[in-house]
This record gives sequence, structure tokens and C-alpha cells, in this order.
Amino acid sequence: MNILEKAKEIVYERSEEKTRQYGDFHSGMERAALIFNGMTGKSITAVEMYKALIALKLSRESYNHKEDNLLDAVAYMASMNDYLNKK
Repeated sequence: MNILEKAKEIVYERSEEKTRQYGDFHSGMERAALIFNGMTGKSITAVEMYKALIALKLSRESYNHKEDNLLDAVAYMASMNDYLNKK
């Protein structure tokens, strides 16, 4: 299975499993942004939180290649796109 198929599975096909463990992914990003805002006094959005996590994964990849870094970055991108399309 290639990385795009794996990302699709993570974002779109395993949502029920992840919801039971961590809550809805989009709601989780909104909540993470609120927590970040409370901790820093800054104001970022859920979309900016997605972008921060994508940047983190790409930063990690710049040090050492691991497929998981790229897989997570692609999955965050797909989920962010889904989030924006639903807004």
C-alpha cells in the first residue's frame, strides 16, 4: 500500500476507531488550538494548528527520513482539506 492509500485509510476509513479513542479529529484540532491559545495568550485557529503539526512532521523528516513523518504530514494535509471543505 502506498503512502497516499495509507493516509486515506487514516483520515477517512478509521475515523470511527479514532473517535472512540481521541474524539473527532476536527474537534481535536479546534480544542488543541484553544489549549495553545490559553497557554500562550496568542490566538490561532484549528487550520493553523493543522499547519503547525504538518510543519513539525516535515521538520522531523528533515533530520531523519521515516515514512511515518511523511504519512502523518499527508494525513494532516488531507484532514485539513476536509476540515476546510466542511467549513
